[in-house]
Amino acid sequence: MDDLLHWRSEFPILERTVYLVSHSLGAMPRATRDRLQEYAEIWATRGVRAWAEGWWEMARTVGDEVGRIIGAPPGTVVMHQNVSVCQSIILSCFEPQGRRNKIVYSELEFPSVMYVYEAHARTGRFRVVRVPSTDGITVPLERMLAAIDEETLLVPISHVLFKSSFLQDARAITRRAHEVGAIVVLDTYQSAGSVPFSVEELDVDFATGGSVKWLCGGPGAAYLYVHPRWHGLEPKVTGWMAHAEPFAFEPPPMRYARGIERFLHGSPSIPALYAARTGYEIINQIGVAAIRKKSERQTELLIRLAEEAGFRLNTPRRREERGGTVTIDVEHGAAVTRELIRREILVDYRPGAGIRLSPHFYTKDEELEIAVREIRRILETRAYAQEDATSAAF
Repeated sequence: MDDLLHWRSEFPILERTVYLVSHSLGAMPRATRDRLQEYAEIWATRGVRAWAEGWWEMARTVGDEVGRIIGAPPGTVVMHQNVSVCQSIILSCFEPQGRRNKIVYSELEFPSVMYVYEAHARTGRFRVVRVPSTDGITVPLERMLAAIDEETLLVPISHVLFKSSFLQDARAITRRAHEVGAIVVLDTYQSAGSVPFSVEELDVDFATGGSVKWLCGGPGAAYLYVHPRWHGLEPKVTGWMAHAEPFAFEPPPMRYARGIERFLHGSPSIPALYAARTGYEIINQIGVAAIRKKSERQTELLIRLAEEAGFRLNTPRRREERGGTVTIDVEHGAAVTRELIRREILVDYRPGAGIRLSPHFYTKDEELEIAVREIRRILETRAYAQEDATSAAF
């Protein structure tokens, strides 16, 4: 018996698809529609008064809801629109100090995050060191630890790598960084809601992530955790919500708010915050530990099915090194993915990795069997050829 399957009725898209793409966009909870209707009703009936009646505080109060999932104390998380903004805010807090101007991360990080740091490195103020992978799947821990030294300023790393689902040892990396006076920025986008952890226990300095994936909260609701020891920083990427008295409309210089609110920015995306809350509530009600237990079992099953079919895997076999995704590498992977989607089996494809499939708490075991069976049929019947031809025509 799978007790978590009773949640399937809360996600309308599961009635008509095999949904294995929660690593990219989690299924929308049924109640999210009601939350968005609530937003519209409040705007329609309360108008500008809505800001004083809850909207203004939502970037912080919704942040506290996310905090329960990632093990962050109240008053340490605020909401933004995306992780690129969150990472930019963090970077803007720091200046190179002599030779301590190095930023260390792996070459397998999500490109959007790397773009932020590479752009600043082009000025010559920062040096970026990208730690290489030997297999395109994992990043050797010893290699990462060796790259972090007394010249390192920031270590922005993904908890789970987006292509391969490799689960990095955030505790060991943080310990090493702090030994040499470096600062850790942990991107938990691919782990929050599927892998249990606590940013407080890991002792990371900052954490970022979003609601699009395992949290089933949709786009536009990213979160930024700041350890209390850094609540005195003054971000240069800032806005009026970070001001001590925003409605005083004072000219510069900036007077920062106290605590986590100084890490706010401009006006938040209120509709996105309404949309995200139902997903958080469901994740908190189920508990990430229960989600992880099922995920470990189903990813093991998916790996076995893929290996029996003779497919190459670009995901770690050991469960303690793996997040919630399994990446299957087959010929014509992009075209196979398009054909799967046409058949209402929702997955995605990443160049250099393969087809990504992700069971979540609402996934049936037989759906994994269907997905692997259909990949095999598409390859055997060359059904991907029509997709290849269509793609080549554009």
